[in-house]
Amino acid sequence: MAWKKVTSRVHNEGGRIFIQLMHAGRVSHPDNTPHHRQPVAPSAIAPGAEMFTAEGMKDIPTPRELSKEEIQEVVKEFRSAAAAAIKAGADGVEIHGANGYLIQQFLSENANHRKDEYGGTVENRARFAIEVTKAVIEEIGAEKTGIRFSPEGTLNGIVEGDSGNEVYRYLIGELSNLSMAYLHLMHFGNEPLLKEIRQLWTQPLIVNRMGRPLDQLSVDLDNGMADIASVGVWALANPDFIERLEENGPFNEPDPTTLYTGGAKGYTDYPFKNE
Repeated sequence: MAWKKVTSRVHNEGGRIFIQLMHAGRVSHPDNTPHHRQPVAPSAIAPGAEMFTAEGMKDIPTPRELSKEEIQEVVKEFRSAAAAAIKAGADGVEIHGANGYLIQQFLSENANHRKDEYGGTVENRARFAIEVTKAVIEEIGAEKTGIRFSPEGTLNGIVEGDSGNEVYRYLIGELSNLSMAYLHLMHFGNEPLLKEIRQLWTQPLIVNRMGRPLDQLSVDLDNGMADIASVGVWALANPDFIERLEENGPFNEPDPTTLYTGGAKGYTDYPFKNE
């Protein structure tokens, strides 16, 4: 497997690697899929957003609503992906439940209008996320399973609604009982909610503050709100990030125009400090 080359190099340098598992749900375009497939989602509601295609930006079309049987197939796909990641040498996986993708679509009032056991109440909207998590844990173990959420995030047309925070209180409380590796939180500024989550979550917590400058990297560690600091694009732009951090810079600035574009530019061509 091609990923074994990556995981082996990471391990040879003393690192650990978790592979992120995601399903885009309605945040997709037929032009970007084999056989020109229609996106799927909890409900047939378009996100009201555009997506990059080979022919340029296009409106994302209305998705097809998943049947209950298809939902169970997606849960199995997460399980299978987790097994494949471990087989490829990863130390664990991170379930992507943020950024407006499928799991967050189930959590959100404006994307989930289902009338069955996967929609409506707080418990029902959280059901899919819990089923996915339990399936992955059953496959590879809780100590190898992390999850990422973005409460109050509005990426890709998401509006979680008045009950959004209640959903996360319930969901994180339930997941906290599973002894997972960590929770990775995209934080958009609601400090009371962050404090509640800190109390609910008993395993390691990563807090990723949007737009946080490097000189505030350790703030949440220092005040006890997080156990791990996320680095994100700073590590991408600086292949020797640890050395630069220890020496207080200088740092290469990330180029956002090269993100998600493929190829070496903006991916493997950032210089080391001694270059």
